[in-house]
Amino acid sequence: MRTSAEYARVFATARRTAAPMLALHYAAGGDGARLGLAVSRKVDKHAVGRNRIKRTLREQFRALRAQLEPGDYVLVARPPAAAASSTQLRQAFCGLLVRAGALPPPDAGGTMRPAPSSPPSSLSTPDPTTG
Repeated sequence: MRTSAEYARVFATARRTAAPMLALHYAAGGDGARLGLAVSRKVDKHAVGRNRIKRTLREQFRALRAQLEPGDYVLVARPPAAAASSTQLRQAFCGLLVRAGALPPPDAGGTMRPAPSSPPSSLSTPDPTTG
């Protein structure tokens, strides 16, 4: 996203999801996923810090773009983002996307055993050789 009119449209019509470091404005629709970033001097007075935040968020957006729903995504950084590491920024961004419904939630990571489709054979019929 490049023009102020595009940002104004998203701010006026989008759904908003927030976390302590970031706020996400998400307007569904369009041809693909587009990103807009707003990192003001209130977040970090040094341009180097603001650019680090933007660079990290752009990189994460590019990695997730194929999985995202089509629409316009505007991220507004908040002051705690200045002290956050790149990993924390990425995690906050992904969490906002999941909460907004634009990204499917991550798998449980194999913490639960899958339900058996049929009972194990050792329980269904006794083995005559074992006793």
